[in-house]
Amino acid sequence: MSMRQAVGAAAAAALLLLVAPSAVALSDPYDEVTVDPTGHVAADGTITLSGTYRCMSAAGPVYVSSSVAQGDPQVRHGIGGTSAVCDGAEHSWTNTEKRTPGTLVPGTAHVEATLMELSGTGLPLPTFHATQQQDITLTEA
Repeated sequence: MSMRQAVGAAAAAALLLLVAPSAVALSDPYDEVTVDPTGHVAADGTITLSGTYRCMSAAGPVYVSSSVAQGDPQVRHGIGGTSAVCDGAEHSWTNTEKRTPGTLVPGTAHVEATLMELSGTGLPLPTFHATQQQDITLTEA
């Protein structure tokens, strides 16, 4: 592969990542991810989100990622990531991330969780197994 082809492939992959939720179909209709209705925020700024997931199969590594918005819906904070096992069984996930104290506070927040696989040769590309968005309540931990 020439340098020009490699740069073109990388640019196409980057573009795919920007539009991936609308451009990449979910892999299996039985795959799912849920978000628990309550998350926790500690005085030191540590945020903990949780839920469950199920996926049937995967060729590459799979992760549950999560993000949270509070106040301005345009500002989302990534909250950790958990490795997932795709064996058809329901599993729990918990993601934790430390933010500056006061960035997120007790109250209503909007969470998005995504069950995503990285697969392919060379530059791994995402395959989205499931996604869930919902409002939750952040409580003091």
